[in-house]
Amino acid sequence: MLTFLLWLLLLVVCWPLALLALLLYPLVWLVLLPFRLLGLAFEGVFGLLRGLILLPARVLGGRAMAR
Repeated sequence: MLTFLLWLLLLVVCWPLALLALLLYPLVWLVLLPFRLLGLAFEGVFGLLRGLILLPARVLGGRAMAR
């Protein structure tokens, strides 16, 4: 909602820039999409590595040995 209100303010102040921003937003979103997908892939890989590294502690019951 705040983004929309800021865009309306920009529309009142400088309408050509607001229309340019409105037209370029989908293009910027499409350009940034692969980086978001890479971020999801790296998050999954790091989660898998963390699970593999912590697996022995889970199997041996790491909480019980902390006493």
